[in-house]
Parts: sequence; C-alpha cells; structure tokens
Amino acid sequence: MSTTPGTAVDARVHAADAPVEAVDAPVEAAVDAVDAPVTLVASDLDRTLIYSAASLQLAMPDAQAPRLLCVEVYGGAPLCYMTETAAALLDELARTTVFVPTTTRTREQYGRIHLPGPAPTYAICANGGHILVDGVSDPDWHDHVVRRIEDECASLAEVRAHLRAAGDPSWLLKERIAENLFAYLVVDRGALPEGWVKELTAWADPRGWTVSLQGRKIYAVPKPLTKSAAMQEVARRCGATLTLAAGDSLLDADLLLAAHRAWRPGHGELADCGWGAPNTEVLRERGGAAGEEIVRRFLRAAGRRQASR
Repeated sequence: MSTTPGTAVDARVHAADAPVEAVDAPVEAAVDAVDAPVTLVASDLDRTLIYSAASLQLAMPDAQAPRLLCVEVYGGAPLCYMTETAAALLDELARTTVFVPTTTRTREQYGRIHLPGPAPTYAICANGGHILVDGVSDPDWHDHVVRRIEDECASLAEVRAHLRAAGDPSWLLKERIAENLFAYLVVDRGALPEGWVKELTAWADPRGWTVSLQGRKIYAVPKPLTKSAAMQEVARRCGATLTLAAGDSLLDADLLLAAHRAWRPGHGELADCGWGAPNTEVLRERGGAAGEEIVRRFLRAAGRRQASR
C-alpha cells in the first residue's frame, strides 16, 4: 500500500525536519507535537449523521422543532439535513480530530454532500472500495480490494443475474450496480414479500456476499468490501491512537467492532435486530436527535471538550 503525505502527523514531522533557525518553539515542544495522540473518527453518513426529511423523525410540536442545515441537494431540491447544533459540533470535531466520512455511497453520491467544517483529508466510499485522499481515490487501495473480491467471491455478474431473476416488478423499482463493486435494489417496502431478504441472504452467504436492507434499498455486497478494513488503513496512515465509529446498518457492524469505541442510534437495521457489542454504546435517541448526540459522544470521547446535553 502506498502512504499519502498530508496528514496532521506528516505536517508535524516535516516541521520537525526544518532548519533550527526556522523553528521558534523549543526542541522538546516539537518532539511532543510529533508524539501527540491522534484520534480518528470514522462515521457512517446516511441515517447516522445526515437525514432525509422523512428519517429526521421530528416528533415534537412544529414550533419546538430544531433549526436544520441542508447538507445535500439532489435534482435541484434539498435532500439531507443535520440540526444546526449537530453541524456546529461536527465543525469542531473536524477541526480537532481526523474525521473520516465513511459511507456505502459511491464517490459521485458522496460528492453531493457538503458537511460543515474543513474538507476531510480522508473519506471512505463504496463501503470501503475507495479511500479518497484530498478527494482523489487511492489506486493502490482500490486494486487491493478488487483483487480480494475476485479471489474470494462469486462475480458481480452472477449476483446481479440472480437479483434480476428473483425480483418481481410488483415491488422492484430499480436495480443498480455501484462503482462496479456491488449491487443494490430499490424496492417498495410495503409490497416486498416477507422472507425475501432472508432467502437472498441464504443464497448470497456461501458465495461470499452480504445482504443488507436499509430503508427502500437492498444491498448485496462482497464480504471483503468492508468499511472496517478501509478505516484500519487510514488509521495506519495517520498514526491514530484512538479510533471512534458510529453507524446504523448491518454494513456498519464491522466498522463498529473494529473501533476502540463506537455508538449506534436507537433506529436503523442494527436496532431492529437488537445488535450490540461490548465496545458499542446504544443510544436512546432516534432520527436527527441521534445524529446530534453521536457527534457529542465523539467529542467527549476524543477528550476535546465537555459536551453538555
């Protein structure tokens, strides 16, 4: 794997290599800066940090609803939001940790999102298939993932053919592939036959594929394509000494397990199946309030501030 300079740690190391007369601080201070602990925060986006209007779950009276910041526009219309409080907290988090947006979205879909705070140096897209470094996919990492998929899994063509054959026009709205890495269906949840996802899971598992139902989408993802592997690679590159994570779906479970500490909201696929792990705290908050609380917990765990409820 190639390592990419430009992280906070790299910058401090380069500063330490500068001529003595160009460095104002004592040598001891420079050494301390190089050795300073690095916190990496890898967070899922949809229904974890950002929310559609429907998934915000604003159960309070309208007059008491929080102010919202639109963070994604699609087709000329606002699509996803954060509360303004969550946005302010995320801005602080992005300035004081290595914040890594970690999503199953394609690079194009991720590009529509405009999060508050400085642009992240790293982002993980396509469920770990791409590590973006300053917005550009790292080719060595992508090639590594593709080789593992080819060696360990049934082909995308075989899985896609099965999805088409097993689907029914009465509930199957769209069938798509993403980044030539995985497939997903957009379905009418109300018309989706009970047990169909379990049947698909039983078919996919021995072929090296994972199935996840998220809202109106059913994902079929090769098992080597994981957010956790990409997070661990980014952590290695930036020298992270503490890793924090959050997510709401089965495709986030490996990410949560790989982090030192993790959180999941009170809604979502993991909540529906009662998933838990010793390192993962289950929040009672749901919808947009959960997104806000997750960023508070990140800040608190990173030791950057005492966040109040």
